[in-house]
Amino acid sequence: MRFVTKTIHARLDYPVALALIALPFLLGLGTSHPLALGISPVIGIAALLLTVFTDHHLGLIRVLPYKLHLTVDLGVGVLFLFLPFALGFSGLDAAYYWLNGAAVVAVIALSKPEADLASA
Repeated sequence: MRFVTKTIHARLDYPVALALIALPFLLGLGTSHPLALGISPVIGIAALLLTVFTDHHLGLIRVLPYKLHLTVDLGVGVLFLFLPFALGFSGLDAAYYWLNGAAVVAVIALSKPEADLASA
């Protein structure tokens, strides 16, 4: 059952981007590898820009298709799942990236396809 509409997704985008920027510092990430602290804020800034430029009701400059936005989100989710293995993150560093990656992939998997959005 796919229930995450474009509207729901758009409402999640800004707070999630801000969380990706702030949480690594608040949680003290980077104990197992310094990149565990640095990658998430960079992705958060990119996510914020992606949201600003996405063609949905909360996009400010609506030039990027929503489908592209979902594709980028999926790529970020997969990247977050892969990073702890690739860079040797452990403990809270690894858990942070695995949980965020799983959450993003789940949201994409539960997102309504664009064809269904016209009738939603």
